[in-house]
Amino acid sequence: MVMKKGDNMKFGLRKPSIKKSFKAATTGKVKRKIKKSVNPLYGKKGVGFAKNPKKSVKNAIYHKTTFGLRDILK
Repeated sequence: MVMKKGDNMKFGLRKPSIKKSFKAATTGKVKRKIKKSVNPLYGKKGVGFAKNPKKSVKNAIYHKTTFGLRDILK
């Protein structure tokens, strides 16, 4: 994986976004069922690596090196 200028990896506390949290909470069960009926691989574990390995590796590193408020409050 080659990192370009501006591709800085984040470490530490993630900044919470109320807008994104609200969007995630209100995305409905019906929408997920429709996506699942159209794409049988939707929501399956490990498919992200097959579709876009570079993005998958970057996301894995990001999720291991950062933490959120929920992680602190547990």
